[in-house]
Amino acid sequence: MHIWKHFSTITRHRHKVIIHCFKAGIFWQGLGHDLSKYSPTEFIPGAKYYLGGKSPNEKERDINGYSRAWLHHQGRNKHHFEYWVDYNTELNRKEPVPMPMRYLIEMFCDRVAASKIYYGRDYDEAKPYEYFDKGRKRRWMHEETSAKLEELLIMLRDKGEKETFSYIKNVLKPEARKNRSGWK
Repeated sequence: MHIWKHFSTITRHRHKVIIHCFKAGIFWQGLGHDLSKYSPTEFIPGAKYYLGGKSPNEKERDINGYSRAWLHHQGRNKHHFEYWVDYNTELNRKEPVPMPMRYLIEMFCDRVAASKIYYGRDYDEAKPYEYFDKGRKRRWMHEETSAKLEELLIMLRDKGEKETFSYIKNVLKPEARKNRSGWK
């Protein structure tokens, strides 16, 4: 068990997300980010399967065939696109639905922070996009959500953090609030 290492990793990550959420204009939402990771259902497997350079959910998944911690986490945290799947009565199956903008912004902040934690000194502003692009074929995300997240990750890669967070805070967030898309 790597209790202290896991606690340190998730806490450093959470603090980076809070800082990013502040830059994006959603500070209060950022304060609640990933609190479920401290619950026994998520924390114990995280410490048990701690890997350092990537999510312990991957090791739990390799050993058990699934990650109970991840299922718990994604079902309680609206900043994960996997949360946004619902039953489509016309198709008689589950389908991804568009994420409200406030959670999409938090997801962006989360991905940037995770890249900084896991890449460490090798982090650069292209890493979050590269990770997103690498998983494109296995991801089941609503196309509108995917396109908007990709747009933000490309902006981060090409224009940097300062300009991207300024755009989110001063353009994207006010538009979403005005149109009520994701600020209910």
